[in-house]
Amino acid sequence: MKISRLNSIEQYVIAKETVSIDELCEVFGVSKNTIRRDLNDLEARGHIAKVYGGVTAISSTGAILPPPVRSGMNSADKNLIGRLAAGEVSDGDTIFIDSGTTTLCMLRYLTGRKKLTIVTHSLAALSEASKYENLSLICPGGIYSPPTDSFVGLSTFEALSGMTINKAFMAATGVSLESGMTNTTFLEAEIKRGVAHRASSVYLMADSSKLDKEAVISFCQLRDLTAFVTDRRPPDRYIEFFRAHSIRVLCQ
Repeated sequence: MKISRLNSIEQYVIAKETVSIDELCEVFGVSKNTIRRDLNDLEARGHIAKVYGGVTAISSTGAILPPPVRSGMNSADKNLIGRLAAGEVSDGDTIFIDSGTTTLCMLRYLTGRKKLTIVTHSLAALSEASKYENLSLICPGGIYSPPTDSFVGLSTFEALSGMTINKAFMAATGVSLESGMTNTTFLEAEIKRGVAHRASSVYLMADSSKLDKEAVISFCQLRDLTAFVTDRRPPDRYIEFFRAHSIRVLCQ
């Protein structure tokens, strides 16, 4: 119960950026003493900081939010993106599903496909996909990385390099016209780069909050995409770029 409340408070603060203690008490229905104890616990995670009368999110392009926090952010938009991406999958495809909370959302919309093979290094995706009898699963293995909830390492990269993938559904920490698709973790970025290079078609799944954001490592340029799957129409400069490079935009 407490862990769930802590995750919810952390999601709320990160989304709002700065929140007063009084607002947190009202939203979560607990006393100021309880909120103060919760904030002490959350501050130790390193994603928020207490300020006079409230709390603020710590902004850092190098920080990786824990999966329980990321999964609760923009959940409606992620489900829309998952449904749109699933519409690109055909019977008999072999698809790669990247690690991340957005790509995970497409699995529930693949239940009607036949002879579909899922390749993924994401532990959450493996767990979700195992619920559906129509999906064949391939995991490249490797060393488990808790921050990204995925398997990484040289063995992971080598296993993926020998596979034929029809369509790759990729996630990114940040997306920009200048740097393309970016990520914060070197080993994760190497896997993404290798898959994007080998796949016949590459789909970027990212909600609009990722646009004009950049992380430290670039792993794929936007001109190499087959389609961009997002929650709403991107700004005009992105639309013009995608049209110039014959890249489809899938959104609501």
